[in-house]
Amino acid sequence: MEKRSILHMIDPMPHNSAFDINMAVDAGFDMIFTHHNVKLEEVGGMVQDAIFSRGPTGVTRTALFIGGRDLGLAMSMIDAAKKAMVPPFQTSAFADPSGAFTTAAALVAGVEKQLKEKHGTELAGKNAIVFGGTGPVGVATGVIASLVGARVTIVDPFSIDTALEKANEYNKLCGSTLRGTYASSDADKARLIRNADVVFCAAKAGIQVLTASVLEDATCLKVAGDVNAVPPLGIEGIKLKDNGAPLLLATNSPGAVGIGALAVGDYKYKLQHVLLKALLQEHAEPVFYDFREAFRVAREIV
Repeated sequence: MEKRSILHMIDPMPHNSAFDINMAVDAGFDMIFTHHNVKLEEVGGMVQDAIFSRGPTGVTRTALFIGGRDLGLAMSMIDAAKKAMVPPFQTSAFADPSGAFTTAAALVAGVEKQLKEKHGTELAGKNAIVFGGTGPVGVATGVIASLVGARVTIVDPFSIDTALEKANEYNKLCGSTLRGTYASSDADKARLIRNADVVFCAAKAGIQVLTASVLEDATCLKVAGDVNAVPPLGIEGIKLKDNGAPLLLATNSPGAVGIGALAVGDYKYKLQHVLLKALLQEHAEPVFYDFREAFRVAREIV
């Protein structure tokens, strides 16, 4: 009799994400167990409890999902999980803290697609600005875009020190080349987007970051993507379902197009489902998914 599939959801926060739990159920796991307030030093012991109790066959029906809100901590947790495994007692794992890896991968892949289709060009070599760039989705977006060759600046709304600290932290951790700055006024934002080819908006829900007057200052904007689905939307003139629709408010950037939150969200939903389903498949060797694998699969989906 085949053993039931089990997903252990490990989270350093007080509560596991209801979104992720629902996604795991829909992916088809037989049993899902949530573990919250988990410390990094506890991961190794938890993983060994999970794998040694099932035997070499049962362990292939066991998987880990690592959540939380801290990208660096999630990556450290998945590394700790790897180190705790002893062949043939190995299981697959997927890190997606705050949904940031899958959301960012979907956003960047969607923007990349529009650059190719509407402008016949690549993301590599382009000037990209990430508003809300110091939050989980913003950092992940910046890292992914940087690793495919874009010149990326992450923007904090209040503090240049915060932006520089995040850029330095994730450049060291991921091998990216992020730059950091801040924009506390429309004048700051206008200065930043003046020569931007791409704008990513990953700011908090319900905050409009770029108004029509700011967009008028963009002179070479090609694609803008927004993940905010709560009114007012992050970029004025981009509708929720837009996926390559003309961004008419960027009057000095003819041909600029926008991608809205629901278009990005559709890619993100499909992406997370595919990666969770992949954890259920039998692999010759365990698989470990973070933003890198998320972006590879997102490119296929879009």
